[in-house]
Amino acid sequence: MAIASLPMYDLPEARPAIDALWRGIAGHMARAGVTGVPEALLHDRPIKATWGHPDLFFSQACGYDVKHGFADALRVLVTPCHDAFGCDGPSYSSLLVVPEASTARDIEDLRDRVCVINGRQSHSGMSALRATVAPLSRNGCFFAEVKESGAHIESLAALRRGDADIAAVDCITFALVGRYRPAALDGVRVLGRTANAVSPPYVTRADTPDDVAERMRAALVEAFEDVDLTAAREAIFLSGAEVLADDAYDNIVEFVHLAERHGYAEIA
Repeated sequence: MAIASLPMYDLPEARPAIDALWRGIAGHMARAGVTGVPEALLHDRPIKATWGHPDLFFSQACGYDVKHGFADALRVLVTPCHDAFGCDGPSYSSLLVVPEASTARDIEDLRDRVCVINGRQSHSGMSALRATVAPLSRNGCFFAEVKESGAHIESLAALRRGDADIAAVDCITFALVGRYRPAALDGVRVLGRTANAVSPPYVTRADTPDDVAERMRAALVEAFEDVDLTAAREAIFLSGAEVLADDAYDNIVEFVHLAERHGYAEIA
């Protein structure tokens, strides 16, 4: 049975809107002649297990994974645009977040402090931060310690507890948390932003036939123009979708290369 998920920003509080959006997308795909469209999304499944599943029909993936570990498994369909602070069309940034009481005024003030990342394969939580501090690194080091939280929301919690001094948080996640869990942002503040990268795309299996992928792509564009789905899109900060060139996600790789040029291949 084909499976679909939208795991990147799947806050339980936002699921009514996420599920409504999927029902609309599924309808547009069916009308476009796409067969086997799942009626409902899967929630609370391990993200990477879903991306690598042989029955994957549709999902959303981090651009870092699209270019790295899942380059042979996933095919980009469209790139969503978000109306959230830190986004610009089909691109987004990470917000550099510190405890509210932090005396830091810029990123260099965080030298020899503790950072927390959501995971070592994350663009928004690790690679974007690594590229930001790489020019300031010395002998391959910048932070005194790097902790791993497993999720952006847990990185925010670590900052609030005083367990870390800085985290890079996907700006879309930050906006959703601010809307649906505002208390989770109490006690933290935004110090700055990383450079922009192409936003996490909607994907299908790499072996999806070209004609099917094109119908899926056209249906997605139509769904993002469907006025009946406006409320669902706005509830999760979606403002549109664009079909980008195949090499658009090379921009993600540039963050990696920048860090490597500064001798900072591993965040430390």
